[in-house]
Amino acid sequence: MSKFTIVVDSSCYLPAEYLHERGIEILPMPFELDGKAYPSGYWQEISAKEYYGAMRNGSIAKTSQVNSWTFATAFTEYAKQGRGMLFIGLSSGLTGSFKCAEAALREVKELYPDCGVFLVDSLFASSGHGLLTMLAVKKREEGLSVGETAAWLENKKHSCMGFFTVDDLMYLHRGGRLSKLSAVAGSVLGVKPILTVAPDGTLKIKAKVRGRQAALRLMLNQLLRCVDSNVVLDTVLVNHTDCLEDAQIFAEMIKKAVKVRNIIIMAMGPIVGAHIGPGAITLLFEAGMTREEYECLSGKE
Repeated sequence: MSKFTIVVDSSCYLPAEYLHERGIEILPMPFELDGKAYPSGYWQEISAKEYYGAMRNGSIAKTSQVNSWTFATAFTEYAKQGRGMLFIGLSSGLTGSFKCAEAALREVKELYPDCGVFLVDSLFASSGHGLLTMLAVKKREEGLSVGETAAWLENKKHSCMGFFTVDDLMYLHRGGRLSKLSAVAGSVLGVKPILTVAPDGTLKIKAKVRGRQAALRLMLNQLLRCVDSNVVLDTVLVNHTDCLEDAQIFAEMIKKAVKVRNIIIMAMGPIVGAHIGPGAITLLFEAGMTREEYECLSGKE
């Protein structure tokens, strides 16, 4: 049966119209801003401009994962009705949320062993999570079953590549990605790190450069290394945390360097945005190699 429902958590950043038109359901990852709760995990109660503006002014954002009860409730509903469901979640290398989903599904399968609920650990965040969701929609439209789509994504996710740069290193320090000394020194010197998503779904610092333009050029160079010059990319996703002008400049750089049918620019949601801060730019695309192969290639440099 190909008429299954795709479900994501609210770390998946795609246009709201896209999600609505394709019947994609969202399990919320709540967040707080200065102690005020925002239960949807999306931009329903606050705008991106307000959120990142508050962070620039010193407000503290905190996030929560989807809990096991929420997962169990959703999975049980689909199991009772005999409906197919594909859940694509935020990387297990970045949150414990996916493990909660696995635990909930084990409990549900004790009562409904033949339920058509499938889970895919995206091993990604932000628009990488969104890119996998878009690919899942295509496979559903092609007539693949929920199980076939899940199996296809498990293989495909390893060749989805992501890079990003941040404006303020202190947000990475708060998230445990950088020491305080490195963060302070880097901020003073104007250092902009380029990070990538490792094969296990964790974040890895690829390089550090001086200045925003150098960071964008280096991310573009990584894109060029990962795709064949003759290939026309279907979709490239560029997310930003309240720096639209820089994202648009970066998109133009990409258009001049590679053949691409569609570049989607959008503001990153509050969940991942809380941990990388305002002024970040992300790049996501389908590569001509796996992340493991990219790691090997980088290791020879």
